[in-house]
Amino acid sequence: MGIKSTLVKPLAKYTARSIQNWSKNAVATQEKIFKNLIKKAANTSFGKNHGFSNIQSYEDYIQRVPVRDYEGLKSYFDRVKDGEQDVLWPGKPSYFAKTSGTTSGVKYIPITKDSLPNHFGSARDMTFNYIAESRNSKFLDGKLIFLSGSPEMDILNGVHVGRLSGISNHLVPSWLKSSQMPTYPTNCIEDWETKLDSIVAETVKEDMRMISGIPPWVVMYYERLLDYTGKKHIIDIFPNLSLFAYGGVNFEPYRAKLEGMVGKKIDTLETYPASEGFIAFQNEQQDPALLLNSNSGIFFEFVPADEFFDDNPTRVSLRDVKIGVNYAIIINSNAGLWGYNIGDTVRFVSTAPYKLLVTGRIKHFISAFGEHVIGKEVEEALMTVANEEGVQIVEFTVAPQVNPPNGETPYHEWFIEFDNMPDDLVAFAKKVDAQVVRQNTYYRDLIDGNILQPLKISPLKPNAFRHYMKSQGKLGGQNKVPRLSDNRTIADALLAYCIVSI
Repeated sequence: MGIKSTLVKPLAKYTARSIQNWSKNAVATQEKIFKNLIKKAANTSFGKNHGFSNIQSYEDYIQRVPVRDYEGLKSYFDRVKDGEQDVLWPGKPSYFAKTSGTTSGVKYIPITKDSLPNHFGSARDMTFNYIAESRNSKFLDGKLIFLSGSPEMDILNGVHVGRLSGISNHLVPSWLKSSQMPTYPTNCIEDWETKLDSIVAETVKEDMRMISGIPPWVVMYYERLLDYTGKKHIIDIFPNLSLFAYGGVNFEPYRAKLEGMVGKKIDTLETYPASEGFIAFQNEQQDPALLLNSNSGIFFEFVPADEFFDDNPTRVSLRDVKIGVNYAIIINSNAGLWGYNIGDTVRFVSTAPYKLLVTGRIKHFISAFGEHVIGKEVEEALMTVANEEGVQIVEFTVAPQVNPPNGETPYHEWFIEFDNMPDDLVAFAKKVDAQVVRQNTYYRDLIDGNILQPLKISPLKPNAFRHYMKSQGKLGGQNKVPRLSDNRTIADALLAYCIVSI
């Protein structure tokens, strides 16, 4: 056993005990964080404009601070971006995490000195907790690869600007730097496919023990490695590979393919990071639910997803969340985010401790007829049937067909790239539809009432999604395909890649 894996063990045990302690007192911890946030931001422009000095309770806060997204807070973000101090949080941010927006174009999310531990301390603590639980620290003695965006940064009014994954590369602790792959020059390559070839060439002869990245891009990395070496499995190239850490998308649609490519089952560790904050992480190998990061400078709020677009939706703190309810997650943080809708939906599966599953995006749903089908439902429906049938899925997305060209009854159209096609595509579609009906009563009522006909699958040619993402300039890095859309923008672009519709 190497020196790193040996020295980290007592730190890992200490960290795991700390996580257990704060997770047992999450509500009290959240209330303390709330008071500290309000007190520290009282003299900022936002705090003065919203009467922070008069806030005595969470109920007071709700009355003064509405739920908003980036566009709703854009005037404040623009002032921070222009170099003004004490706008959303005391002083100026240390970084801007640059990410794509919807109506506002590029978003500049502040990361402050106070919020840095949330992003990067949480990742460390999650890893140490895994080591304490699994007793696997040997991966620290080999090479670790982080498939991410470019670490190159710009400077805007004295503040460094880059992608969150790129900023992370600069904050890797020195004791881990010697193990990190790929090299800095390779990581700076912007073209994903060129970068991937360079990563393969650099890593193929290394002792790779941990791989981290978004599952679809890790699939591409594995494919290139196997093509490059002629090997059958990744474990033949990296015999000491023992851990795969991931986030950004649901792992289940990729699990069978990735495990098949690796050649043996290895530990997986799910993370829930965002540019706005590190939200949750998997703290137990035998439980896929994620532990809410309730002791890291973020005060969380939750709005029932089915009320989110109402004029006066319910808004609750952690104390009042219910198991099984689909919530939009709202954050207030020491990065200066207030009543901020990050766009994700979650569902708690435990309140002792508070553990959740990510269910999708509040704007990524289908409700063209009032069915409000969400990402978690389509993913579970498809993977349940695929696993039963021994079918592997490369990628998929779903959109409504409101006005079928031949005048038939509307339906949901599923665009699926199969690794191996079902023997009977019509029967496969019927089984998937039955799974959606089982999960969503609104969808079932529409099917029963002949408002919708059962879903249809449009199978796609190999590499269809890669070609589509490349055409959009979104191949690689942290980009991912939306599972659901309430319009036909993505669907219509994918029609060019269809094999045949049913």
